[in-house]
Amino acid sequence: MPDLHHRYQVRTTWTGNTGQGTAAYTSYQRSHEISAPHKNPILGTTVVPKFNDATRYNPEELLVAALSACHMMWLLHLCADAGITVVSYVDDATGKMKMGGQTERFSEVTLHPVMKITDPSRIQDAEALHEQAHKFCSLAASVNFPVHCQPSVTAD
Repeated sequence: MPDLHHRYQVRTTWTGNTGQGTAAYTSYQRSHEISAPHKNPILGTTVVPKFNDATRYNPEELLVAALSACHMMWLLHLCADAGITVVSYVDDATGKMKMGGQTERFSEVTLHPVMKITDPSRIQDAEALHEQAHKFCSLAASVNFPVHCQPSVTAD
C-alpha cells in the first residue's frame, strides 16, 4: 500500500553559544537558524524581550506567518481555478497569545488579507473563496485555536 503522507524536514541549529554554553540562563544567546536543503536560512530568536534579537523571527511570528501563507496559497489557487485574476495580496496577520499559568498558548490568529483583482464584478466571488481557502488550509485545521479571516477585496 502506498504511503499517503507528505513529509517535511527542517534543521534548527542553535548559533548562540558565546563560549560558555548554557552554563547559566544569561550566558547564551537565543539565536538560531532554521534551514532546509537548497533554501535560504531563516534567522531565529526568542520572544522573551530580555534575550530577543529584533532582527530575527521568533517561533510565534513564524507560526502566524505559516497560517497566513497557507491561506494565501490556497486562495490564489482557488482564484486561478475560478478565473479571478489577483494582481496584489498583502496580509497583516495577527496572533493573540494567552499569558499566565503554567503555559502560554495562542488563543487566536486573525488574517487580514487585502487583495486586488482585475474584475469588479467578481469581488463577491473572491470574498467567498476566502472561506473555501480556510477550509483547505491544512495548518488552520491542525491548530487548536480559531483562525479568523477578515478579507478585503477591491478591483482596478
